[in-house]
Amino acid sequence: MHRSIAGWINHRFTPAIAIVFWVVVVGLLGPLAGQLTDVQENEAENWLPSSAESTKALKAAETFSSPNMIPAVVVYERDGGIQPADMAAAQEDAATFAQRDDLDGEVVGPIPSEDGEALEIIVPLNLGADGWNKAPDVVDDIQATANDGPDGLEAFVTGPAGQAADSAAVFEGIDSTLLLAAAGVVTVLLLFTYRSPVLWLLPVISAGVALTVAQAVVVLLAKHANLTVDGQSASILTVLVFGAGTDYALLLVARYREELRRHESRREAMAVALHRAGPAIIASGATVAIGMLCLLLAQMTSTRGLGPVAAIGIVCGLAVMLTLLPALLVVLGRWIFWPRIPHHRDPDPSSHGLWAGVGRRIARAPRRVWVTTSLVLAIASLGIFQLNATGLSTEEAFLGTPDSVKGEKVLAEHFPGGAGAPVVVLSSPETADDVRATFQASDGIAPGSVTEPRVEGDWAYMEGTLEAEPDSDAAYDEIESLRSDLDAVDPDALVGGMTAVTLDIQTASARDNRVIIPAVLVVVLLILMVLLRAVVAPLILLATVVLSFGAALGVSALVFRHVFDFAGTDTSFPLFVFVFLVALGIDYNIFLMTRVREEALRYGTRRGALIGLAATGGVITSAGLVLAGTFAVLGTLPLVFFAEIGFAVAFGVLLDTLVVRSVLVTALNLDVGRHMWWPSPLGHKEDVDVATGPHDPTEEAVTAGAEAGPPSP
Repeated sequence: MHRSIAGWINHRFTPAIAIVFWVVVVGLLGPLAGQLTDVQENEAENWLPSSAESTKALKAAETFSSPNMIPAVVVYERDGGIQPADMAAAQEDAATFAQRDDLDGEVVGPIPSEDGEALEIIVPLNLGADGWNKAPDVVDDIQATANDGPDGLEAFVTGPAGQAADSAAVFEGIDSTLLLAAAGVVTVLLLFTYRSPVLWLLPVISAGVALTVAQAVVVLLAKHANLTVDGQSASILTVLVFGAGTDYALLLVARYREELRRHESRREAMAVALHRAGPAIIASGATVAIGMLCLLLAQMTSTRGLGPVAAIGIVCGLAVMLTLLPALLVVLGRWIFWPRIPHHRDPDPSSHGLWAGVGRRIARAPRRVWVTTSLVLAIASLGIFQLNATGLSTEEAFLGTPDSVKGEKVLAEHFPGGAGAPVVVLSSPETADDVRATFQASDGIAPGSVTEPRVEGDWAYMEGTLEAEPDSDAAYDEIESLRSDLDAVDPDALVGGMTAVTLDIQTASARDNRVIIPAVLVVVLLILMVLLRAVVAPLILLATVVLSFGAALGVSALVFRHVFDFAGTDTSFPLFVFVFLVALGIDYNIFLMTRVREEALRYGTRRGALIGLAATGGVITSAGLVLAGTFAVLGTLPLVFFAEIGFAVAFGVLLDTLVVRSVLVTALNLDVGRHMWWPSPLGHKEDVDVATGPHDPTEEAVTAGAEAGPPSP
């Protein structure tokens, strides 16, 4: 049967054709992949659902100013008070700013603070549709002008433009940085795993091809299918393709090496390897891809865009690892494994390896093992109560302290907290005066800060300044209170501005968590039922993955609070960690359980569990180390969100591969036995007690595996 499924590799010229095909594809799509940065939409307002009130406010405000207008706030500070020379220098700077070609309105200021120690200038800029990428150079130019003042006068550029510049600077060159870091981690781990000076090149080359193709497809969809791509999803794409793709390569190479000991022909060995490992790899990849596509249910545009981006990466990784990698291995021959070259009829080292020994120890008291392990994981899950997933302020979002954050602190110290990030209110012209009165009377709005209404068509536009810092809980509470108060005056009134945008992002993210997490669980459960042709095993496996997720999140929350001293996490953090850990974590259970099922057809479930663990333990552990290492690379970026995602996923993957899959699932297989496969016919196949059986099941598997063909279904 393997000839009909994977027999293409047996033909004389097909491996070479496959290699040439992928070389041509990379040559054609390579230039497109290089345009990934150009199609990214990193402005916060582009992440929001169209139904959000701040999104409606942005659209309505286009009547009064360009949607590409972004204010830069220049703040000056001198300890001991502003001097006349400081004011003169700031006035000269304001005149210089007023001559800028990218100005969108009038420069406001310099405005002195009440304590006389600071000045503020607001520079309304129009940087065009690609403003986020242009912001660093523009802000650097403004900063250079502001710095050219009297000694002792400090100047900072903050506000939306300053924050955009600092965020864009973080992502500048991020693709090459992550690519090099991920490739470096994968290379080191593959060298350690294979202990070959050459073999590691093939998975790395294949992962590079998969990433290039995936990036090109994403660019095409962004240009022609309105796919939203941002720096966050582009970064995760790089890590996911290298991590998951290398995992698939490890599993295929391990099975190929195993079959090379059983077959003299390397083409025949690869055909069997593809037939036996291919379905598990495809099922695992499909589970991850479909799980990622559940993100399409999100209201947040950025989260919804990540689903197809990640799924494209997984599918491209699968396609390359199941075609290009096998072709390269077959064409190059056995020597690629040097110095540990597998020869025909060599003994299988897994029969006496580490994981065979672990399985034998678990088999002595499987129920005690799985109960104890579950209790430990459940206790670790209690750390979730320490998780503060209410969002991060601008200051809390960076690992360092960029200039925009320093400037924001100066503004908050000397001016009303919302200076430079005004609250925008739009109402009908008929209710404008009443709306303005309610707006100004709000407790959280600075006295006298609300502007006179400007009327254009069906809308009246006004702005006000928050007393609190614009990304504080007090500011969010004020937006909610203001929206409620204005509804009584004008039900069609809209409250927008950067604070409202951030609040609506948090609200949409919380809704996405409630909808997508159950959807992913249902999808994964259904896929497992189809793959394993059972009900009990999928339910048990899903429960172990959820328990693993809870433990990973609980430990991560404790580490973030008490070790890294992070203020909290982004509202989307639990959802992202859940999707990655459940979708990727179930991968390892699929790899293990498909092998257990394969062996259970011959020997029964309990023996099959020990054989499956011995045969797959080493490669799955290596795969987990690779995936954890690639996600840990996200921690090299100076953003708290990426550091938290990288740590939580890396820790969760290691927990899943080293504890949950190897110990908990194996113990459950041994304790539940054939009932794992209910209601399939395999659930009626009698088990042999492995603790008292006459033979070592892993040794028996070596002999039987060399002679037996594929198991009957």
